[in-house]
Amino acid sequence: MSGLQEQPISHRIRLLAAAWLLAPALAFGQSLDVEIATIREQVRFTPDKALMQLQQMEASARAAPPATKGEFLSQLSLAWRYLGQYETAMVLADELQAFGKSQNDAVLNAKAVLTRAYVYSAMADAKTAHALAFEAERLANATNDVKLRVQATITAGQSYAEQGNFPAALARLQTATDQARQIKDDLIPLASALNALAQLYTQMKEFNKGWETLAESVEVAEKMNSPGRLASAMNTEYGLAIDSMQPRRALQALLRALDLARRLGARGMVADLLVNLSDSYLKEHDYQRAMRYGQESIIAAREINNAATEATARVNIGQAYLGMGRVAEGKKSFEAGLAHFEKTGGKVELQVILQEYGSALERAGDFAGAIAAYHRERTLSNELFERQRQKTMLELQEKYDTEKKQRRIEALSQENRVKSAEIDNRRLQQRVWWLLAVVLALTAIIVGLLYRKVRHANAKLEEKNQELKQQSALDPLTLLYNRRHFQEFMRSHKPERRGMGNEDIVGALFLLDVDHFKHVNDSYGHAAGDAVLKMISEQLRIALRETDMIVRWGGEEFLAFLPAIPRNGVEEVARRILNTISAQKLDYQGVPISVNVSVGFAPFPLIPGDTPLPWERAVNLVDMALYLAKAHGRNRAYGVRGFDNFSQTSMEDIEQDLERAWRAGFVDMSVVLGGAPEAPPPAAGEHSNVVPLKPGFKAS
Repeated sequence: MSGLQEQPISHRIRLLAAAWLLAPALAFGQSLDVEIATIREQVRFTPDKALMQLQQMEASARAAPPATKGEFLSQLSLAWRYLGQYETAMVLADELQAFGKSQNDAVLNAKAVLTRAYVYSAMADAKTAHALAFEAERLANATNDVKLRVQATITAGQSYAEQGNFPAALARLQTATDQARQIKDDLIPLASALNALAQLYTQMKEFNKGWETLAESVEVAEKMNSPGRLASAMNTEYGLAIDSMQPRRALQALLRALDLARRLGARGMVADLLVNLSDSYLKEHDYQRAMRYGQESIIAAREINNAATEATARVNIGQAYLGMGRVAEGKKSFEAGLAHFEKTGGKVELQVILQEYGSALERAGDFAGAIAAYHRERTLSNELFERQRQKTMLELQEKYDTEKKQRRIEALSQENRVKSAEIDNRRLQQRVWWLLAVVLALTAIIVGLLYRKVRHANAKLEEKNQELKQQSALDPLTLLYNRRHFQEFMRSHKPERRGMGNEDIVGALFLLDVDHFKHVNDSYGHAAGDAVLKMISEQLRIALRETDMIVRWGGEEFLAFLPAIPRNGVEEVARRILNTISAQKLDYQGVPISVNVSVGFAPFPLIPGDTPLPWERAVNLVDMALYLAKAHGRNRAYGVRGFDNFSQTSMEDIEQDLERAWRAGFVDMSVVLGGAPEAPPPAAGEHSNVVPLKPGFKAS
């Protein structure tokens, strides 16, 4: 919730009973209100200076009327929050909440909940922050304070945006903007609402509306003569320009924002802008400037003790070194940045950085280092997948337990009603015997209706359970099977072998990864990346049979399991996958996008010695073959045919380094070279693109 703290809150002065006491109290409160309103903007951009001024007025502010004291406590909490002192900020927010309750003041209560939401947001506790934001919106809307309502509505809108609920976010931010236009004596609410709305349009890829809203946001900031607000608008313009593929405009916006932030003395904003500049120049391959701004960012981050910004700058510097071919220095800087994210537990950020690390090492020619980085990323990806799976299972179990408890409550309630009816029936039997037959008939009808209702409810529950089971087996983007479904299938699958020699029928595993997929996302946006993944899933359905299992393995990886195929036809399937995908061109917003894939494959089961490998180890071996395909040029498939001289080695040694085992003559491999996207597959009788690999051979 990046902009949650921007909005001012109006103040209320409680009337005193005696008129002769009112005048001096009101003047005192108004004087402090003006000072706090002036400091309020400094809290966001220069919190260190704002804190000094707030501390100087603390004694007077705590003795001021409730509205003034409440606004002071809120701004003091936010100043400590911006300086990274979250414990102190939370103590002040709790004090504000207790004060609001003691005064029974709805405005103070809403302001306290909002302040606590900002502190939890800075502490990266998004779940708690969002819940508090929605509660603050409810409380604020019950007051007549328009500025507070605008602030709370913006906060709720940004919370919905962080949850991915864009329709709800858009409704809130449009409402906040309309309300802010009604405030004539203060432009801060309108500036905040417009900036948040422009950021939301950027997330929604509604670029035309984003530019239109941003133009008004800049106009308001200039009318306010606020360098901080203008710098914030320029930073929003940077994000909008990057996502709408206008890198030059993005760079100009960053440079202007940096100049404004430096003149303002907003050290936190300066450090973040320098990191963004370093990243921007990396995208332009201007490594000297990328390194310069990265080093400046480290200095700025250290001044404000911001370890996360410093770590990001070191990653950027590492990329610049690798881009210049200075591999050792690049790896050292990259690892220093990675160490922070490993220490703080930011696994999602760490996964993205490891992907960038592997790509940068690969471009620099350090293939061994790239493979090691990819392995680290893969391990982290598996860990995140398992964590998400466990979270999903817990959520499903919680939902099931809740429904079960609800059904139990309904059953007990029904049981109580039946018992009550039985008691009434006994009384009626004692008083009116001639109504006995009628009562029994009615009771039978009621029981029958209840029985039918229970049966209908159980049938509906079974139907919903079947739908949930089907949804849990499919990937929502590609509608292919997901990784969990494949794992459950393989636990019960019994591989069969028929025939002899090269003619026997075996299963086969194919693991493929989209080449340069990060380039597609960086160049055309994540929506284009999603379109590429859908196109590949459709082509795999064309290239393979209906009986073959196709799986979205994770990210840009797909896995295909063919349960029955002639052993000598495995390479032909790999060739068909390569050529089917590379022959396609995706038309995305008028821009043709071509992609290739790299493939690792093997027959299944794989039998080193006399014992077949479990499917997990077979997939791991295919994964290693995939990395060889990527390291040796991409747009090709590396396959494990079998094992030789296995008595002289072990499966653990082969899994430790597949390439070394192959070169030592322990693994029989082949490579299928992919053609250019427009090249047709080789016709019958023409030279095949399947190359048996001998020890010492390297496909180029």
